[in-house]
Amino acid sequence: MMRRRTTLLMSCTALALALGATACGGGDPVSAGGGDQALSGQTVTVAGVWSGTEQKNFQKVLEAFTEKTGAKTQFVSTGDNVSTVVGSKIEGGNAPDVVMVPQVGVLKQFAEQGWLKPLSKKTQQSVAANYAPVWKDYGSVDGTLYGLYFKAAHKSTVWYSPDALSQAGVEPPKTYDAMLKAGRTVSDSGLAAFSVAGQDGWTLTDWFENIYLSQAGPEKYDALAAHELKWTDASVVEALTTLGELFKDKQLIAGGQKGALNTDFPGSVEKVFGPEPEAGMVYEGDFVAGVAKDQFGKAIGEDADFFPFPAVGDGKAPVVSGGDAAVVLKDGKNQKAAQALLEYLATPEAAAVWAEAGGFLSPNKQLDLAAYGDDVTRATAKSLVAAGDSVRFDMSDQAPAAFGGTKGTGEWKILQDFLRDPSDPKATAADLEAAAAKAYRG
Repeated sequence: MMRRRTTLLMSCTALALALGATACGGGDPVSAGGGDQALSGQTVTVAGVWSGTEQKNFQKVLEAFTEKTGAKTQFVSTGDNVSTVVGSKIEGGNAPDVVMVPQVGVLKQFAEQGWLKPLSKKTQQSVAANYAPVWKDYGSVDGTLYGLYFKAAHKSTVWYSPDALSQAGVEPPKTYDAMLKAGRTVSDSGLAAFSVAGQDGWTLTDWFENIYLSQAGPEKYDALAAHELKWTDASVVEALTTLGELFKDKQLIAGGQKGALNTDFPGSVEKVFGPEPEAGMVYEGDFVAGVAKDQFGKAIGEDADFFPFPAVGDGKAPVVSGGDAAVVLKDGKNQKAAQALLEYLATPEAAAVWAEAGGFLSPNKQLDLAAYGDDVTRATAKSLVAAGDSVRFDMSDQAPAAFGGTKGTGEWKILQDFLRDPSDPKATAADLEAAAAKAYRG
């Protein structure tokens, strides 16, 4: 992301395929601090895509759960291929208890495989009372609630160095064309305009989705997300053409296309906010702030800021979201503790732990905005919650994992190829349709 929303990789990612490992986990519980300790002696194994800063901050949430209940926790990063890793562990009899699922499509896949337990009545009541209905819808399959959205993302944010834009004499743009124009002015001042994380295909899907939602509109967005509209539709070709304007302009991208394809998400943030800046702007979700703050010591709102992803053509500015949903696996060995963890994650108390640490948004309406550590994050969280049901969920996250969520294949791979050579949007659209048709049939 998040889904594939990794921060700077640490040694734990070496354990991506070892869900039984404990080196990434919380280890022993912290000392009890007044909780009832009803789950003392139990261990909850939690698998998720997070690593680096995001894993460290989620660990704080797990430690708070331990202090409250006495249950130990173990967290292991799965890497981007969460469905493959978890599926292999389930089939091997070594299932985790809880998985933080980064995609609606993967959650649906898990439910259809019969791998998930419905959430407890207590969690269902919390979701009904404290979340906009859209989050319940995305966590449900055939009317049954399986997923609790703990961490959300506001994915229509373009992050920038205020110094870089100030030195170039440009203001945050209001339209896509103005953004490219501002980018060229930044480039003329000595820095590349954008750092693009082309090594991580999910970032390219996010670029496409924001352009498509603004340019084609929400109805076509929903239809394409459900594959009721083919990827060969003229609206897709138009969006790819618009995206290609950026991809083919070496003046706009740090290191050009080759450099972008060798830059992962953490690296893309470093190129803007690290000690040796190479670009003035980086597009990605609100979680960029967590990396800029924790890894590079940037003060959010001063050294790092964002502007909303601008409107494309005559369209409206897009609001795309994403999120990580906690699910309980049937084959997990600690069902009681697993359900208790989700009941805890559904509380504003749990969300406040990560909110204070930064790089986090909660869809929980009961979380006090004062819990967020800076005004920029506070404003982003407020706008996400205020959007309610009008927010559009990340399109690739809604697709089957084979198309929208697997490294080296499907949409990720095809858009990486498009970044490498954006000269034929129609051919790229045809490739996307072929891959989507196969994945949706399967």
